[in-house]
Amino acid sequence: MDIDLEVDALGLLCPLPVLRVKKRMQTLPSGATVRLLADDPAAHVDVPHFCAEAGHKFLGVDGSAFTIRKA
Repeated sequence: MDIDLEVDALGLLCPLPVLRVKKRMQTLPSGATVRLLADDPAAHVDVPHFCAEAGHKFLGVDGSAFTIRKA
């Protein structure tokens, strides 16, 4: 899978990982794939919730790497 943008939010606590990826995704075209690196335990709840609320597709998580497809 090709990743269009990788956002490093390692070491940041809730809600900063979601806020950082939200801001960085704004300029991407629809369908772009984003990988968010986040080690905050709350990210496992926050990232899927953010995707559902914003209409993005949550593609999954592998350790601390969350993959999102922009709506």
